[in-house]
Amino acid sequence: MTRAARTLYVLRHAKSSWDEPVADHDRGLAPRGRRSLRRMAEYLDGSGTRPEHVLCSSARRAVDTLEPLLASLGNPAVSVEDDLYGASAPQLADRLRLVEVPVASVMVVGHNPGLQDLILALAGEGDDLDTVRAKFPTAALATLELDRRWADLASGSARLVSVVRPRDL
Repeated sequence: MTRAARTLYVLRHAKSSWDEPVADHDRGLAPRGRRSLRRMAEYLDGSGTRPEHVLCSSARRAVDTLEPLLASLGNPAVSVEDDLYGASAPQLADRLRLVEVPVASVMVVGHNPGLQDLILALAGEGDDLDTVRAKFPTAALATLELDRRWADLASGSARLVSVVRPRDL
Protein backbone atom coordinates (compact mmCIF):
# COMPACT_ATOMS: atom_id res chain seq x y z
CA MET A 1 0.00 0.00 0.00
CA THR A 2 1.01 3.56 -0.56
CA ARG A 3 0.91 6.33 2.00
CA ALA A 4 -2.34 6.25 3.94
CA ALA A 5 -5.02 8.70 2.86
CA ARG A 6 -7.27 7.85 5.79
CA THR A 7 -6.87 6.50 9.31
CA LEU A 8 -9.50 4.46 11.10
CA TYR A 9 -9.28 3.96 14.84
CA VAL A 10 -11.45 1.20 16.29
CA LEU A 11 -12.02 1.32 20.06
CA ARG A 12 -14.00 -1.32 21.89
CA HIS A 13 -15.87 -0.06 24.95
CA ALA A 14 -14.23 -0.66 28.33
CA LYS A 15 -15.30 -3.52 30.64
CA SER A 16 -18.93 -3.11 31.60
CA SER A 17 -20.58 -3.75 34.91
CA TRP A 18 -23.09 -6.49 35.48
CA ASP A 19 -23.78 -5.39 39.08
CA GLU A 20 -27.04 -3.57 38.35
CA PRO A 21 -30.12 -5.21 36.83
CA VAL A 22 -30.48 -2.80 33.88
CA ALA A 23 -31.11 -3.20 30.17
CA ASP A 24 -28.01 -4.06 28.16
CA HIS A 25 -28.00 -0.63 26.47
CA ASP A 26 -27.92 1.06 29.88
CA ARG A 27 -25.06 -0.88 31.48
CA GLY A 28 -22.25 1.31 32.80
CA LEU A 29 -18.58 0.56 33.32
CA ALA A 30 -17.04 -1.74 35.88
CA PRO A 31 -14.19 -0.47 38.08
CA ARG A 32 -11.77 -2.51 35.93
CA GLY A 33 -13.09 -0.68 32.87
CA ARG A 34 -12.43 2.72 34.43
CA ARG A 35 -8.88 1.65 35.36
CA SER A 36 -8.27 0.52 31.79
CA LEU A 37 -9.41 3.90 30.51
CA ARG A 38 -6.90 5.71 32.72
CA ARG A 39 -4.12 3.65 31.09
CA MET A 40 -5.54 4.24 27.63
CA ALA A 41 -5.76 8.01 28.24
CA GLU A 42 -2.07 8.08 29.20
CA TYR A 43 -1.23 6.13 26.05
CA LEU A 44 -3.36 8.39 23.85
CA ASP A 45 -1.77 11.53 25.28
CA GLY A 46 1.57 10.51 23.81
CA SER A 47 0.51 8.54 20.76
CA GLY A 48 -0.65 11.26 18.40
CA THR A 49 -4.06 9.58 18.05
CA ARG A 50 -6.17 12.54 16.96
CA PRO A 51 -9.29 11.51 15.04
CA GLU A 52 -11.16 14.35 13.39
CA HIS A 53 -14.48 12.66 14.05
CA VAL A 54 -15.70 10.01 16.49
CA LEU A 55 -18.67 7.78 15.80
CA CYS A 56 -19.85 6.35 19.11
CA SER A 57 -22.55 3.84 19.97
CA SER A 58 -25.33 5.28 22.09
CA ALA A 59 -24.92 2.51 24.69
CA ARG A 60 -24.00 3.93 28.08
CA ARG A 61 -20.79 1.86 28.30
CA ALA A 62 -19.59 3.20 24.94
CA VAL A 63 -20.32 6.82 25.83
CA ASP A 64 -18.73 6.30 29.26
CA THR A 65 -15.66 4.88 27.50
CA LEU A 66 -15.31 7.86 25.19
CA GLU A 67 -15.89 10.71 27.64
CA PRO A 68 -12.69 10.38 29.73
CA LEU A 69 -10.62 9.99 26.54
CA LEU A 70 -11.87 13.05 24.64
CA ALA A 71 -9.20 15.45 25.87
CA SER A 72 -6.51 12.89 25.04
CA LEU A 73 -7.97 12.61 21.53
CA GLY A 74 -7.77 16.36 20.91
CA ASN A 75 -11.50 16.98 21.45
CA PRO A 76 -12.77 15.76 18.05
CA ALA A 77 -16.28 16.17 16.69
CA VAL A 78 -18.48 13.41 18.15
CA SER A 79 -21.60 11.72 16.83
CA VAL A 80 -23.41 9.41 19.26
CA GLU A 81 -25.51 7.12 17.11
CA ASP A 82 -28.18 4.57 18.03
CA ASP A 83 -27.46 2.52 14.89
CA LEU A 84 -23.94 1.73 16.12
CA TYR A 85 -25.29 -0.18 19.12
CA GLY A 86 -24.99 -3.85 18.17
CA ALA A 87 -23.96 -3.01 14.60
CA SER A 88 -22.46 -5.77 12.48
CA ALA A 89 -19.26 -5.33 10.48
CA PRO A 90 -21.19 -4.67 7.24
CA GLN A 91 -23.37 -2.09 9.02
CA LEU A 92 -20.28 -0.38 10.45
CA ALA A 93 -18.61 -0.36 7.03
CA ASP A 94 -21.75 1.13 5.49
CA ARG A 95 -21.70 3.91 8.09
CA LEU A 96 -18.03 4.61 7.45
CA ARG A 97 -18.71 4.92 3.71
CA LEU A 98 -20.89 7.93 4.55
CA VAL A 99 -18.04 9.87 6.18
CA GLU A 100 -17.43 13.09 4.30
CA VAL A 101 -14.51 13.30 1.88
CA PRO A 102 -12.34 15.86 3.70
CA VAL A 103 -12.30 13.86 6.95
CA ALA A 104 -8.95 12.05 7.13
CA SER A 105 -9.37 10.20 10.43
CA VAL A 106 -12.29 8.59 12.21
CA MET A 107 -12.67 6.65 15.44
CA VAL A 108 -15.49 4.17 15.96
CA VAL A 109 -16.38 3.34 19.58
CA GLY A 110 -18.61 0.34 19.94
CA HIS A 111 -19.05 -3.35 20.55
CA ASN A 112 -17.96 -6.83 19.63
CA PRO A 113 -18.41 -8.88 17.59
CA GLY A 114 -19.01 -6.07 15.08
CA LEU A 115 -15.76 -4.22 15.72
CA GLN A 116 -13.56 -7.30 15.66
CA ASP A 117 -15.25 -8.51 12.47
CA LEU A 118 -14.84 -5.05 10.90
CA ILE A 119 -11.10 -5.02 11.57
CA LEU A 120 -10.68 -8.52 10.16
CA ALA A 121 -12.78 -7.70 7.09
CA LEU A 122 -10.98 -4.46 6.27
CA ALA A 123 -7.40 -5.41 7.10
CA GLY A 124 -5.74 -7.07 4.15
CA GLU A 125 -2.42 -7.02 5.96
CA GLY A 126 -0.86 -6.26 9.32
CA ASP A 127 1.35 -7.90 11.92
CA ASP A 128 -1.39 -7.92 14.58
CA LEU A 129 -4.09 -9.72 12.57
CA ASP A 130 -3.60 -12.95 14.52
CA THR A 131 -3.95 -11.00 17.76
CA VAL A 132 -7.30 -9.59 16.61
CA ARG A 133 -8.46 -12.99 15.34
CA ALA A 134 -7.78 -14.47 18.78
CA LYS A 135 -9.46 -11.67 20.74
CA PHE A 136 -10.27 -7.97 20.56
CA PRO A 137 -10.67 -7.26 24.28
CA THR A 138 -12.52 -4.47 26.01
CA ALA A 139 -10.85 -1.04 25.80
CA ALA A 140 -8.55 -2.25 23.00
CA LEU A 141 -7.65 0.20 20.22
CA ALA A 142 -6.87 -0.87 16.67
CA THR A 143 -5.40 1.52 14.12
CA LEU A 144 -5.93 0.91 10.42
CA GLU A 145 -4.60 2.85 7.45
CA LEU A 146 -6.57 3.12 4.22
CA ASP A 147 -5.30 4.34 0.86
CA ARG A 148 -8.73 5.25 -0.48
CA ARG A 149 -11.74 7.43 0.19
CA TRP A 150 -14.29 6.41 2.83
CA ALA A 151 -16.89 5.83 0.12
CA ASP A 152 -14.58 3.22 -1.46
CA LEU A 153 -14.05 1.23 1.74
CA ALA A 154 -13.92 -2.48 0.89
CA SER A 155 -12.78 -5.81 2.23
CA GLY A 156 -9.00 -5.97 2.40
CA SER A 157 -8.62 -2.24 1.68
CA ALA A 158 -6.78 -1.38 4.91
CA ARG A 159 -3.57 -2.23 6.71
CA LEU A 160 -3.73 -2.98 10.42
CA VAL A 161 -1.00 -0.79 11.88
CA SER A 162 -1.34 -1.58 15.57
CA VAL A 163 -3.44 -3.03 18.34
CA VAL A 164 -3.07 -1.60 21.83
CA ARG A 165 -4.62 -3.39 24.80
CA PRO A 166 -4.82 -1.85 28.27
CA ARG A 167 -3.06 -4.86 29.82
CA ASP A 168 -0.04 -4.11 27.61
CA LEU A 169 0.32 -0.59 29.00
